[in-house]
Amino acid sequence: MEHSRPKRTHRPLILRLRLPWLLVVPSLLAVLAVAMVILHSDYDVPALYSQCRAHARMQGLSRIHVIGPPSCFLVSFFQFANASVRSFARMAVILSFVAALLSVSLVESARLCNKPSRVISKPTLPWLVFNLIGGALVWDFVIIPSFLRRAKDVQAARESARAERLREDDSDLDREVRCLSSQVEAWAIPIAVALGFVVPSLAMLILNHPISIAVWLFFPIWVAAIRYAVKVVGVNSVIDPEPYHLESRRWPLVGVYVVPILCSVLAHGVLVWNIFSPDDSREMTRATIRIIQIDAVIIVLTVLYWILVEAGVLVSLAFIVLSILLGPGAGLSAAWILREKAIERYPDGKDEGHGSSEQAGSNEETPLLQ
Repeated sequence: MEHSRPKRTHRPLILRLRLPWLLVVPSLLAVLAVAMVILHSDYDVPALYSQCRAHARMQGLSRIHVIGPPSCFLVSFFQFANASVRSFARMAVILSFVAALLSVSLVESARLCNKPSRVISKPTLPWLVFNLIGGALVWDFVIIPSFLRRAKDVQAARESARAERLREDDSDLDREVRCLSSQVEAWAIPIAVALGFVVPSLAMLILNHPISIAVWLFFPIWVAAIRYAVKVVGVNSVIDPEPYHLESRRWPLVGVYVVPILCSVLAHGVLVWNIFSPDDSREMTRATIRIIQIDAVIIVLTVLYWILVEAGVLVSLAFIVLSILLGPGAGLSAAWILREKAIERYPDGKDEGHGSSEQAGSNEETPLLQ
């Protein structure tokens, strides 16, 4: 019944500002990323590519036509970046954050309300471009704008007259559209992250071998393949074939995020322990890990802005505090659960006076979450 629904009054920045204004900060962060990389780069990194182009490194790989030199450079870059105990600790923290970010991305790709967005619902290609080429620029120019645009479209549909009529018959409408497409996604996502990303990451960190690095570089493909395989195998084991509301089920929710949280806590502990030890990194290792750290910091800032825009100050503070205490992977995982609770408090159209001018154009023809 309508009167039994909790009052929805939470109006964060995503509901107050137009999309072009919301995209200013990610654009500035992208510019900052490029500037910081240029400012902190030295001759060693371009020289590394020159060695690959001259076939002076990894000749079996660098001599492959067209893709050989850049492939040699990528593998060599990460091999140098992981060549000391200090850089191992830093890479572990960064990779644990990526594990959390990947879990978040897969959860959002499985939500019914995000199916119309190809960037969100089919994350393999954006993640592959992110890992092989674009880094933080892909997040700032492609992924984050897609999420913000979709969030505004969904809210416009929630506040439309058609949604209000449907809500009279189904008071749980707003909750249902944020369900995962199937219960099997709650199994497929953590298994895919663990086997498709965490295992290759551990192999890369521990072995630091060109083959393990080359395998890790294509982790979005392994994650997608494992997720699909688990869904095919597990579809017959699904008890409830209906859309699955993850956040209302405690243990499945814990299961989705337990892998990145554990990785984050362990990596954070290793980093804290290593801080009190001498830095054993050589110059080339410092040069490469510095670029990776800049990219990671920009992505963390972008995600922090994303959380601030969609969930508000308190959830953003929770992300910061938990990241300091337990590592950014654990901070993001916890903040994402809190973000979903904040989204549940978004207005549903009953209080027309609070609608933004951008959403005021929504009418009966606005497709409900399509």
